[in-house]
Amino acid sequence: KIFQAIVSCIGGDGTIYIIPKSFETALSKLMAEIQNTFKGLGLLIPYCWKKGEACVVRGSDTVWYRAKIVEVSGSTLQVQYIDRGYIESIPQCHLYPTTFYTSIPPFCIPCQLYKTLPIGNFWQQDAVDYLQELLKNEEVEIHVEELPDNPWGKLSISLYFGGMSLSSFMAYQKYCVAEDCQDIQKLGVFEGDFSPSYLVQPLPFPGETFPVTVTHLVSPKEVYICLDSSGNLTKHSATERAASRDSEGLNKALKWCNKIVKTLPHLTNFKKELPCLAEYVDGLWYRAKLLSITQLVPVQILVQFVDYGTYLVAPTSRLRHIPCHLLKYPVQAVRVLLAGFKPASDDKSVERIPYSPEWSLKALWTMVDCVEGKHLSASVLTVSPEVTISLYGDDQNLVHLKLIEMGLAELDE
Repeated sequence: KIFQAIVSCIGGDGTIYIIPKSFETALSKLMAEIQNTFKGLGLLIPYCWKKGEACVVRGSDTVWYRAKIVEVSGSTLQVQYIDRGYIESIPQCHLYPTTFYTSIPPFCIPCQLYKTLPIGNFWQQDAVDYLQELLKNEEVEIHVEELPDNPWGKLSISLYFGGMSLSSFMAYQKYCVAEDCQDIQKLGVFEGDFSPSYLVQPLPFPGETFPVTVTHLVSPKEVYICLDSSGNLTKHSATERAASRDSEGLNKALKWCNKIVKTLPHLTNFKKELPCLAEYVDGLWYRAKLLSITQLVPVQILVQFVDYGTYLVAPTSRLRHIPCHLLKYPVQAVRVLLAGFKPASDDKSVERIPYSPEWSLKALWTMVDCVEGKHLSASVLTVSPEVTISLYGDDQNLVHLKLIEMGLAELDE
């Protein structure tokens, strides 16, 4: 069985406690019921607590939770939150014994990694801390491998985060030995003769009108667009729906990669067009490809962020290997030419675009104003030799009409 789950906590012995996404509604309903039943403080009169006894606990957030007594020692009790998994020492005044809700099984499931042996036969504290930092409150994919011998035992699972196997990742970090490590290469740590490349984003058929956003402008005529996945997907074409799924999956995978990026090796191969991860000015890492070496001492590399079309000159310290599973998502930004207009022959503006001097900087900034933050739509006219589109603004008029009105461009039949 395969399902999505939230990791609620990591036990001190490395046990992974998960709450299946399908349980969330029932758990929320139960929690609301508990809050309505128990109000105020815990039991203030003396009480003889027993190990294993059911109770409710008033947490530090003042919310009541189901729990059980794990250990009794004086006025402080060690309890386990049975719907979350974590263990805490609590003063007796924050507990209340109850037989309510004991017929409802715990919503969190204790798990262990299938065929995975921690170094030293038990999970070291630094490994537990790393798992907690990596996984707590995150959504993951669970593959059930083996049921426990008794109902209270641990479920043996394979856990995947952002498309990566946790067992393989922890083995790569030298925290454990995983019997089944064939997907360790998915971490993108082996170059060898492997020469990866990105998949191309398919566009809707010529003639179809589809929503887009402009992510980067090279000139008023040459831009990068992304299919816009917002709005009602049922009205979209199959191509747009697939692009929306890809975009969502890519964003989740990139979020995970940003959490583990320091474990990924720096680039040592600077082959042109090589996919990689690059750090942008916002401190986050995105998919990119190498374009050229712009400086040798110190080494500076020109890269392009393939999901946006933007460029950056970066030192090698800001470039890392890309995990191979990130290559299964097509590039989100597509380079296109806008049809229907050309530079104005009588545009006397002195300030020109250095790499495209036929256009004035004023024309470029005017086009930026026409497309930035706008709900745009496009229609493909040709796909060869280059993708050419008609681009429409919020008002369904062609975006380049503003440039023509201002004398910055002229119609091109």
